[in-house]
Amino acid sequence: MNIANRAYPLTIKPEEEEDIRAAVKHIEEAVKRFEERYSVQDKQDVLAMCALQIATQNIRQRSKNQQELEQYNTFINDLSSYLDEQLPKP
Repeated sequence: MNIANRAYPLTIKPEEEEDIRAAVKHIEEAVKRFEERYSVQDKQDVLAMCALQIATQNIRQRSKNQQELEQYNTFINDLSSYLDEQLPKP
């Protein structure tokens, strides 16, 4: 794989290839955006900024997913309690 004009030899499982290619594309797009917006010539600086941006997005998404999971759990617990109250006891 090539990232920021540098080759990185990877050994990956066939089922991982699509995800790896998508990740490389995402990184390459982030590198391009940083290079276009800022006059940063050092690839290490650009990659560090990309890593920070992608990690921040990942953390935000995990937090959002956790909040949604908690909402679903609350809904399911409330529904279960309601059904327990409504259904006749044996």
